[in-house]
Amino acid sequence: MPFLLIDFPSFNPIAISLGPFAIRWYALAYIGGIVLGWLYARALIRNERLWGGPAPISPIQLDDFILWVTLGIILGGRTGYVLFYNLPFFIEHPAAMFKLWEGGMSFHGGFLGCVVAVMAFARRNHIPILSLGDITTAVGPIGLFLGRLANFINGELWGRAADPSLPWAMIFPTGGNVPRHPSQLYEAGMEGILLFTVLAVMIRLGALKRPGLILGSFILIYGLARIAGEHFREPDPQLGFLWGGLTMGMLLSIPMLIVGIVLIVLAVRRGAPKTAEVAR
Repeated sequence: MPFLLIDFPSFNPIAISLGPFAIRWYALAYIGGIVLGWLYARALIRNERLWGGPAPISPIQLDDFILWVTLGIILGGRTGYVLFYNLPFFIEHPAAMFKLWEGGMSFHGGFLGCVVAVMAFARRNHIPILSLGDITTAVGPIGLFLGRLANFINGELWGRAADPSLPWAMIFPTGGNVPRHPSQLYEAGMEGILLFTVLAVMIRLGALKRPGLILGSFILIYGLARIAGEHFREPDPQLGFLWGGLTMGMLLSIPMLIVGIVLIVLAVRRGAPKTAEVAR
């Protein structure tokens, strides 16, 4: 029934404007995700009970790591978008690769950038790679949640056409006069709230004592959540549907399922160090 449809709220994509200086909601999502993630990570590191002893990374090392992981997110996210989603366009317009303010970031590219940052920082500072990966992914859903909310505010990455009788079907300004799923909110719930909750419960149950368990769980659950979300999300117009109706987001998430399972199995088989041994 058309009268049940929800018109997309009129959001200003610019959150703060001071003369020629403007900060968009998407930029604030990145900043907020990094700051809140840093605060949560510091709280986890300081709680020795969660680790069965002192954490393998100090708060000072974490502070230094923030710059590394921020660069990994930005450089990896942009590189992933260029390679995975719009390579022909950027080959013709190479200068556009550096126009980050026009949008275009890939989670999978940003994740790979984080992997590189974690491995490089851990080796340079003699920190266990898996434990640093656990901390990084434990706080990751915070940024994912804020990022998806920013997508919604910007009215981008909207969902596929929905049944008009769906109570929350929405008309997006750039999506034509078609009721659509607010898929950004679906993803915010799955990749943000649900994933954060699962990992937080695992941490409280002692998952950080098994290096790689949180990392593997993040990779596996995100992959499942992303594949589920892609069923409601409109594919990028320059790509459309790929093999067998799959989307690029689905294809990039399939390897995550395999890697996640492998890391979880290895972490469980490796076992957790006994408290007495850690204390010694």
